[in-house]
Amino acid sequence: MDVSLVTQPPAAADLGPEAGADLARTALALARRFSAGATMWCLAPEWPEHARHVAVEFVHPVVVGKRALPAVALTDEDPVAELRAGARAGDVLCVVSSAARRPVRAALQRARVWGLETVWLGAGDPGPVPGEADHVLWVDAPAAIAAYDGTLVLRYHVLWELTHVCFEHAGLLVDTVGPDESSPTCVTCADEGITAEVLAVERLGGAVVRSARGLETVAVELVAPVAAGDLVLVHAGTAIARVEAVA
Repeated sequence: MDVSLVTQPPAAADLGPEAGADLARTALALARRFSAGATMWCLAPEWPEHARHVAVEFVHPVVVGKRALPAVALTDEDPVAELRAGARAGDVLCVVSSAARRPVRAALQRARVWGLETVWLGAGDPGPVPGEADHVLWVDAPAAIAAYDGTLVLRYHVLWELTHVCFEHAGLLVDTVGPDESSPTCVTCADEGITAEVLAVERLGGAVVRSARGLETVAVELVAPVAAGDLVLVHAGTAIARVEAVA
């Protein structure tokens, strides 16, 4: 995607070219998700005020004519359980946090299993492990400072602005990129392995699981015993391996 197609507002110039490009790519992904009916779930365990701020920013636009976008602040002590109950495949999880929070990592892992787009705005050292979120907007500063000096606030304000800029270019909202043909698939059945969460264990070696594809019943004899909440790798209707879950 050519991020030059998205005109950046003046504030983005203060972030540097690399940060501006990352914000543009993230905004385009959000615009496409919102255009398809997504809800944004906002999580900030360390700084719940930021989760509420992001949600209000998207759901209550201050500019006349800008659309209100569905957004909810997650405030439960168990964000995974709260997200599990309300989120759908195609939604967005937006995290504002340092990299030290295990609840954040657990929520990001489950969100991606369930088919959500994930965005992580944060600060501090070390940063996220590659692949922990679809989009990472990171500040090279101590987390305790960035959280309160306006640095993170600027980023999600610009993210909101750029998302609405994308809406002004309807052609950008259609993802013309086809499926990733480089994804590993079985030469016999053309099915790829996908991570799923066990919801309920049934008799006769089956279990109902949830993944980005939705709900399905799979065979679990190869990885038994399993329990609700376990993560498994599913291939051709069978759980073939366990996936380590973030506690």
